[in-house]
Amino acid sequence: MKNPAGINTRSDMLTSFSRQHLLGIEGLSPNEIAFLLNRAETYINQNRQINKKKSTLRGRTIFNLFFENSTRTRTSFELAGKRLGGDVINMSLLQSSIKKGETLIDTAMTLNAMHPDILIVRHPASGGVKLLSEKVNCAVINAGDGSHEHPTQALLDALTIRRRVGHIMGLNIAICGDILHSRVARSNIYLLSTMGARIRLIAPKTLLPTNVETLGVESFNNMKSGLKDCDVIMMLRLQRERMHASYFPSSREYFHFFGLNYKKLELAKKNAFIMHPGPMNRGVEIAPEVADDVSRSVIREQVEMGVAVRMAVLETLAINLDTSQPEFFDEKTPKPNQ
Repeated sequence: MKNPAGINTRSDMLTSFSRQHLLGIEGLSPNEIAFLLNRAETYINQNRQINKKKSTLRGRTIFNLFFENSTRTRTSFELAGKRLGGDVINMSLLQSSIKKGETLIDTAMTLNAMHPDILIVRHPASGGVKLLSEKVNCAVINAGDGSHEHPTQALLDALTIRRRVGHIMGLNIAICGDILHSRVARSNIYLLSTMGARIRLIAPKTLLPTNVETLGVESFNNMKSGLKDCDVIMMLRLQRERMHASYFPSSREYFHFFGLNYKKLELAKKNAFIMHPGPMNRGVEIAPEVADDVSRSVIREQVEMGVAVRMAVLETLAINLDTSQPEFFDEKTPKPNQ
């Protein structure tokens, strides 16, 4: 039996997703997105087994290059790489030459000399990861660049939704909170819209991007109107580290109008569920009891799906690096779900 993507060979995988890098969701086709989600499905059960390790990336070198702090994303990528048998290097940027004034281009030249296969990069500047990808001789994965994109977060969110509901097409999905500074929101808008969902953005006017209507979404400045008939509610934290002005009077007032509690949750559909990319600011954008309600919240599932999605992305880009090796699945290798 074939895996959910119906793909068993390297050549099939190259046909389905032939890109060298994953720099963003914008521009990906529905088939490319579905391919990555289906590949991730094959890793979910494996990650629940005692023996979680494969040798798919044996001999490959993966660098985690994070110019911003991260817990979930960096750890998730590290775990994904190791479970696929790769050699994962976490670069400590606090002690690196970058902190001594080295430019991003010089860093790229240094990395090239080490012959990595995949770089996983988080950078505070929008476009910083793309610039690096143009200067290195390996695959690059965007783990978040400024307020631009965070593609693997959107993929894991979509996988969580699809497993919970069975589909994405036709769903009403509300994204609530600091839309202006959120790369997660932007990637989710691109992905979920591409897969046929209807997106609503709910935020104070000060936290919505200008010309937001060009993104093909509806925007609301209050929870009452925005949450009506929603199937999924995705809450976002306030990204104070990116704020250089006053966007709201106080955290207490923000929670009163835009924080999710049970009363506001009743505005959505009866079976609507809650998502959050983390980290959460409890009592600011979401009430603790709502966040911890396992009957309504899929926040823990999102974390689990993150490892599977990142395994799928690493596997796919590694295979795209070299098409000369024997087929990925041979007769002696059990096919997924067989």
